[in-house]
Amino acid sequence: MEISRKDFLKGAAGATGLLLLEPPAMALAKDSQTHLGMGMLIDVTKCVNCWWCYAACKEYNNLGETVKPDLEQPPALAPDVWTTLHPVNKGGEWVSRKMACNHCTEAACVEVCPTGALSYNKLGFVQYDRDKCSGCGYCAEFCPFGVPQMEANKTTGVAIMNKCTFCHDRVTNGEPPACAAACTTGAIKYGKRAELITEGEERVASLRQSNTEASLYGVDELKGLHVMYVLDDSPATYGLPADPEVPPATTVRDIFRWLGSGLAIAAVAGFGFNYLVARIRMRGREK
Repeated sequence: MEISRKDFLKGAAGATGLLLLEPPAMALAKDSQTHLGMGMLIDVTKCVNCWWCYAACKEYNNLGETVKPDLEQPPALAPDVWTTLHPVNKGGEWVSRKMACNHCTEAACVEVCPTGALSYNKLGFVQYDRDKCSGCGYCAEFCPFGVPQMEANKTTGVAIMNKCTFCHDRVTNGEPPACAAACTTGAIKYGKRAELITEGEERVASLRQSNTEASLYGVDELKGLHVMYVLDDSPATYGLPADPEVPPATTVRDIFRWLGSGLAIAAVAGFGFNYLVARIRMRGREK
């Protein structure tokens, strides 16, 4: 079956358009999520180390045991531990910060995922489709918070990633994430991100009356986290990078992605040139 010149040009234009429009579309989606959408506010001054958030996450996501851990030796994030506590010893008193995925607006894991297993949800969080995961490990390698965790199948050796999903099925149906629903002290609050920023700033202003170290973390970091923190000490004290960045290697990957798009466009153009040459030769033979 011979393809017509008109059909070829339509197909070529469509393919080229898709290649050129995808990055701006992703940028637009990220920009719209920065202050819109939903989020969580974690207030370390209200946490009583009860581990209810840990237990609720385990139970709701069928992640195994929910035995109350030891704060001095807390479980690390793992394929079956999506949220835990980061402990801090202050003058002999243990305090902690809830630790899980921060659902960045500019998420390194999304930028490097080659299969689309990680993507931005319109509510602002980073959603995860486990069925699309290829086990490449790029997300675990480039996340500035060290959140994604790889799990290898003992039989096949094939790896797959696991992390907090922001309780996707709950929040898309108007319910709070399991960890927020389980918190009894107000240390975890779920709601509209813009409103949480206002509340977080008010809490910090109150803390600063007696503590100049207090701050609100996550408002602008990585274009805005959807899990923000009211801190009474430096971010580093609570295991948070002061200035998290998407690692340069992800930029290199973007360059190669654009290079790949350029090669694809060149291939389409080359195919078009060959098509025209073939048509000219064919008409020459017919004459």
